Amino acid sequence: MAEYRFKTPLSESDVRLLRVGDSVLLDGIVYGVRDASMIRVFDKKVAPPVDWRGAALLHTAPNVEKIGPGKYKPLSVGTTTSMRMDRFTEGLLHDYGVRAILGKGGMSATSAEVMAKYGACYLSVTGGAAAMQTLQIEEIEQVYWEDLMPECLWQFRVRGMGTLTVGIDACGGNLQAEVQTRAQEKVAELLAKMRS
Repeated sequence: MAEYRFKTPLSESDVRLLRVGDSVLLDGIVYGVRDASMIRVFDKKVAPPVDWRGAALLHTAPNVEKIGPGKYKPLSVGTTTSMRMDRFTEGLLHDYGVRAILGKGGMSATSAEVMAKYGACYLSVTGGAAAMQTLQIEEIEQVYWEDLMPECLWQFRVRGMGTLTVGIDACGGNLQAEVQTRAQEKVAELLAKMRS
């Protein structure tokens, strides 16, 4: 397993270096998205107000404190389950050039296929690490679509965000699928022993 540190925006060549199980730290801009912001982009056909080419998107709806007009301080920036937003993956990669999706719980085999096709990856965030992750956010630089609060489009400036684990690589590797397969094999093995 290798360790990498990248600054966003990411290039396709950056992402194609990664393999399932590698560790990644991110510096630069990470955009926070959630169901409502994805629905606005894809179902309501409203283009995002920022350029996502090379972007890293984090599945989150953070707990924040308003400190001024359009200005927020992060209190707890936790990660949410990615599978709910799985249907948006191909559009994010093909239409907008996103290179990395950050979340927890994994994504589908279909998402793994399109990540291989377009040169993108899924970076798994450790569940329950919101306190540490919040400290890695230097500033909430911008908030778009405040009417969707807290599922707005967030622009976070981060330093050393991670350690993130490559859950899906640009070669079609899918860590969550591999773990699930191994678990199913182990269950079958245990059941067979119990029957004998």
